[in-house]
Amino acid sequence: MQSDSYFKALLRENRRTLYLALPIVVGLVGQMLMGIADTVMLGHVGVVPLAACAFANTILAVPMVFGFGLLSAVSVSASHAHGARNSHLAGESLRGGILLALAVGLLVGAGAHTGLPFLHLLGQPHEVNATVGGYFLLCAWSLLPLLVSGAAKNFCEALGRPWVPFWILMAGVLLNVLLNWILIYGNLGSPAMGIDGAGIATLLSRIAVMCGILIYPSFERSLKVAWPRAWLAPGVLRESWHLLKIGIHTAGLNLCEVTGFSFGSLMMGWLGVIPLAAHQIALSVAATTFMVPLGLAQAVSMRVGHARGASRAKRIPSIVHSALGLTAGVMALFAAGYFLLGNEIAAGFTPDVAVRTLTVQLLVLAGVFQIFDGIQVVSSGALRGFADTKIPFLIGIVSYWVVALPVSWMSAFPFGLGALGVWAGFVVGLGVAAASMSTRLLRKCNRLNVSPTARQAG
Repeated sequence: MQSDSYFKALLRENRRTLYLALPIVVGLVGQMLMGIADTVMLGHVGVVPLAACAFANTILAVPMVFGFGLLSAVSVSASHAHGARNSHLAGESLRGGILLALAVGLLVGAGAHTGLPFLHLLGQPHEVNATVGGYFLLCAWSLLPLLVSGAAKNFCEALGRPWVPFWILMAGVLLNVLLNWILIYGNLGSPAMGIDGAGIATLLSRIAVMCGILIYPSFERSLKVAWPRAWLAPGVLRESWHLLKIGIHTAGLNLCEVTGFSFGSLMMGWLGVIPLAAHQIALSVAATTFMVPLGLAQAVSMRVGHARGASRAKRIPSIVHSALGLTAGVMALFAAGYFLLGNEIAAGFTPDVAVRTLTVQLLVLAGVFQIFDGIQVVSSGALRGFADTKIPFLIGIVSYWVVALPVSWMSAFPFGLGALGVWAGFVVGLGVAAASMSTRLLRKCNRLNVSPTARQAG
């Protein structure tokens, strides 16, 4: 009887988590669709532009994911302030978050100009190095509006208004596709600019999204009361420092994972243009479906934080257990889709037979590591709700740098498995991360020593 009641409690918690997570997930998928649009549309231009797109995005994924990790602190701080009905503090978190976003964006743009002459040192094919420059710089500067949009979007979600930012993102995706069609292929009187046209389209679309999300709160009463009145008033540096201390370990954990995948992409470039292009397609697909557990992780983080702040910790085990079960089930469905529809997925990106064949093989491995990746990210999100970020960061260092990268290199080169060997390292590293994160999380839940009946009653 107790097991039946606890099962019902898990279903109830899943409904609540999904209600919070759905707009977050769809918004994250919307952000990914811009990159997917570039990949699909450049894949029909040629293998070299597709590989150059992969190379640029591999490098820029590092500061982008690090920046998103920092800005997750806006969600944490604003949701706590909103729960305490303190609109001023919620607005302060947004002020500090936008300052952090501007700082990271400016550093990335300046760093891209400084680093461009040295990209050839990363050992990519000559034709890729000759093609990538303009696209790389345009996408680097597009991170500034992307990060500012992320800070404002996190603020809106924390205050319970996620849907309008989502629709603004969707409009940005459609704008990006339209501009790609015009600028890449030379439609409506525009010259055919190829990969550089894709970079211009990405920059303009992200600027438009940023403007839309920053304008929206002036029309929404519940956001307007928390919206900062004086952006440069004293205290913004103090708030930015506060957010930096909250978000730095999450950013570090994100950095561990993305650098692991980025070094894997560099290894693909050492293997040639075709492996790099196939890697870009398979990773774009995997990264898009990864947005589902990433959104669940953000929702679980907020729910655990709210429960702790409201002194209702006895609800946490059912929140955590239901989220982990839901994540494993959803990612298993995605894995089945990769296994059964891999050839159709690859064909949608490129007509090149060699690239498609390798992509199908990589998607099989992606299906395996997606399950591990989902469990580890939801576990780390729940741990963030416990304010436990330092140990997960250390777990990330071990999983991705100590385990995944050496296994990838050894499998790809000394053992001669090539591209499949690189991705085998991803499977092993993410497996270690999932086991370690979930074990730590479940131990924290067990320490609460709450019976199933009491959990339901909470």
